[in-house]
Amino acid sequence: MNNIRLLFLTALLGVSVPAFAEEQDTARALSKKTNNPIASLISVPIEFNKDSDIGPEKTGEQESIKFSPVIPFEVGDDWNMISRTIFSYVEQDIPEFGLDESGWSDIALTLYFTPKDTGPSGVIWGVGPIILLDTATEDSLGAGKWGLGPAAVALKQEGRWTVGGLTYYLTDVGGDDDRDDIEQVFLQPFVSYQLDNGKTSFTLQSEITRDLEEDETGAFALFQVNQLMRFGSQVMQGRIGVRHWYERMGYGPDSTELNLRLTLLFPQ
Repeated sequence: MNNIRLLFLTALLGVSVPAFAEEQDTARALSKKTNNPIASLISVPIEFNKDSDIGPEKTGEQESIKFSPVIPFEVGDDWNMISRTIFSYVEQDIPEFGLDESGWSDIALTLYFTPKDTGPSGVIWGVGPIILLDTATEDSLGAGKWGLGPAAVALKQEGRWTVGGLTYYLTDVGGDDDRDDIEQVFLQPFVSYQLDNGKTSFTLQSEITRDLEEDETGAFALFQVNQLMRFGSQVMQGRIGVRHWYERMGYGPDSTELNLRLTLLFPQ
């Protein structure tokens, strides 16, 4: 379990020293884009998470590195399509379930169609499909199903503040008949505040998953400090935070742990 943590910490510390040398206004605009999940900005977030207190007796733990590349595409003169792909490499040790393994999770792909012009309201929004791909390398790391559903996001950025949320509904459309069906609703409200230097911001968000099949809810709150920086010619954002599970789903995690995230940024 220590290998995945050391690999991530080494990468994060190795790029955290060089200063971000952009002008303040440019840094502020870029930092503002990082707080917008459907900004027209190519980015590759790499996030480390640890979850503890898993299982009936809370003896298990899981560590993961989550990859969430975001790629924008122009769709005509008035629209963009934002592709967000999420997948993880996971190591888990849950003695009560006889699990001590590692591998890749399922892939979740969301395609948001968003207008380039926010209009007089200033509200940024996007809608599109979410697609679950049955790609997990171990049964316990995936649902064993293919899924599909609608997704939406809306936010407003005014001054130093960003306030918004994203949501989706997901149901299975195929896969292993012996595995549990999927029907879930996801909600992620978020708020960010940017400091005057343009490089530093704070984010508070929650991720809430409602399993309609099992009538259960899992939810955590996450507070992060975000910092723009540069390593050579590569611009990036480092994040460090604390993630607290306040609603446990089944025998899932029930812990408070460190959260680390490094995002490679490719401004156009």
